[in-house]
Amino acid sequence: MINKLKTLGRLNITILLIAMTIFCFAISITRSLITDTKVFLFLNWNLFLALIPWTISSLMLIYNLNKKLPLVLLIISWILFFPNSPYILTDLFHLRLNGSAPVWFDLVLILSFAWTGLVYGLTSLMDIEKMLSSYLNQKWINTIIVSFLFLAGFGIYLGRYLRWNSWDIIQNPLGLASDIIDRFINPFNHPRTWGMTLLMGILLNMIYFSIKFIKAKPALKSI
Repeated sequence: MINKLKTLGRLNITILLIAMTIFCFAISITRSLITDTKVFLFLNWNLFLALIPWTISSLMLIYNLNKKLPLVLLIISWILFFPNSPYILTDLFHLRLNGSAPVWFDLVLILSFAWTGLVYGLTSLMDIEKMLSSYLNQKWINTIIVSFLFLAGFGIYLGRYLRWNSWDIIQNPLGLASDIIDRFINPFNHPRTWGMTLLMGILLNMIYFSIKFIKAKPALKSI
């Protein structure tokens, strides 16, 4: 497995993500023990959900699952869980000045989880982009990636305000579909839905393409 990760150029990021995840878990447990509260332990579950799209795309790369039908089905499964990765950004809503721990500690705690979840998600999105490059030109791929990020913004709204989650596609598909369809049929009745979707989608696109362009920046040649 290690050799496979090296071949795919994923060993370093995998080690980093493991270290970041351990840090997040450790700092949340430390807070719980020191303050004798369970206020932010839910972040560990949110981070587990953020790990799922990364796991899906990683397995797709490791086992070279690039045939068209399996690829489409796996990408559909991936997109259902992808919003969980940037969703942790909205857990900043829980930051309070009058908490049981210093606000700076809680800020570091939440940002650590949010950044780790985001890296899981954006790394998996880069995986999907890499797999799509075998079938589509870059113009179409960019269009799909931008669309995925706006869909993630919509998914974050569904999770944060309507309290839907990825499992509800199986547990309560009719209720989920009803809420989604209503927002498309009556868009002007739901300004917060589209406001958050738009702004969160723009933010996620800014973050993703910033990282992508920085990563693609050629190294400076020595004189």
